Amino acid sequence: MGTADPRIERYLSKGRPWRDEMVALREILLSEDLTETLKWRSPCYRAHDANILMMDALNDAAFVSFFKGVLLDDPEGLLQAPGPNSRSARYFRFTSLKEIATGEKALRAFIRHAIENERKGLKVDLPDDDFELPDELSKAMAEDPELAEAFDNLTPGRRRGWVIHISGAKQSSTRIARVEKARPLIMAGKGLHDH
Repeated sequence: MGTADPRIERYLSKGRPWRDEMVALREILLSEDLTETLKWRSPCYRAHDANILMMDALNDAAFVSFFKGVLLDDPEGLLQAPGPNSRSARYFRFTSLKEIATGEKALRAFIRHAIENERKGLKVDLPDDDFELPDELSKAMAEDPELAEAFDNLTPGRRRGWVIHISGAKQSSTRIARVEKARPLIMAGKGLHDH
């Protein structure tokens, strides 16, 4: 049986999209061997001193997202990558209470597999920095060795997040502005979503 965090009660008491589905998912999650907490403003579930999964909702569905989802056996293809740049996370979407009831057995299998993988200490084998730095970031780091050192000291995920964010701008002037805005966060060792 999992450990509940009272902050999640308050989180779910607000009128939010897919609330009923999230309440049903939470019930399943708390019946497993997980510790519930609030991280990144969302319900997060931990085991073996590590984040295992998160539960939340977007406009079109409620979901459970597994941090190391690529390590899970998914012969039915129920798990999806959250986006084109996702390398390890995978999520299981639900658009009704009926879908949750139908998918509960598979969800529980994913949860137990993820907990077991963490118990074993399994890691996702990701290639180091398999991305190209945008010219504007490369130039800024060449002109500012402190920025280059701080960027190199970021975790691979944080570096990747900044590269994707800065590269996503169509115009060079916007990429330059993004580098300038990112500098204080990079210097503080933070990623795009860490403020």
